[in-house]
Amino acid sequence: MIIIADGGSTKTNWCLLDDNNKKIYFNTEGYNPYFVDSEYIIASLKKGLPQDIPYDKITEVNYYGAGVHNEEKAKIVEDAIQAVFPNSKVEVGHDLLAAARALLGTNAGFAAILGTGTNTCIYDGKDITHNIDSAAYILGDEGSGSYIGKKLLVDFIRGLMPKDVADVFYETYKLTPDEIMDNVYTKPLANRFCASFSKFVYDNNVNIQYTRQIVEDAFEAFFKNLVSQYPDYQSYTFNCIGSVGYNFRNVLEDKASQYGMKVGKILRSPIDDLVQFHINRSKTVA
Repeated sequence: MIIIADGGSTKTNWCLLDDNNKKIYFNTEGYNPYFVDSEYIIASLKKGLPQDIPYDKITEVNYYGAGVHNEEKAKIVEDAIQAVFPNSKVEVGHDLLAAARALLGTNAGFAAILGTGTNTCIYDGKDITHNIDSAAYILGDEGSGSYIGKKLLVDFIRGLMPKDVADVFYETYKLTPDEIMDNVYTKPLANRFCASFSKFVYDNNVNIQYTRQIVEDAFEAFFKNLVSQYPDYQSYTFNCIGSVGYNFRNVLEDKASQYGMKVGKILRSPIDDLVQFHINRSKTVA
């Protein structure tokens, strides 16, 4: 039995694959090693994983996660997973590789993530060959849920949000500007906090022009500062994974077209296609 997991900063999708390729899916919270340590991950997994998992029969865990940018960060996650699955061979990779494998399989191309955070790459069918750093949620992450949420929060704090939207926003969250600042600057997981407000943008039907403009500006920054910086980017189809890209795909498709890119796949989650990638790879190895 093996496990394949795709971990974002907010949520991790898991799939247990038995010897007959039967799939069992479950979810836990996300584990970005920039914001949580091994002890936190171990405690969360013990609490969040299904109790009836046959831990002693799991031989392999393939985990792809947000924030796994180097060996130090990967080890934080690897040590935690190894502690929970002591009999397993644990492999930890970047969530961007998961996105590329899910979107492109063994074909070369362009792949992106637009969820809580942002990432982009060129993939040669096996490895990521070019990646422009998204600079994370404070400095960058253009187009992401945290980027969209930050814009919404800034407008609310500064009184720039249209009154009809501001009234609904306050009734929905009951947050004052001081409470927002406290959540962002003194409490943990500020990226997840900011990104949570992208749902309000998606759900808003009070002033659609205002919230659509926020999304259009976010995707404009995404294409201008990241996507269009790749050499010959227009020669690739635009392929994307993530809740933000999926929920706002009509705006995303328009923006891709403006930048001269044809749209390929836009998926909410990579887990199904990622599991199939591992099934296909195991057949090849066998």
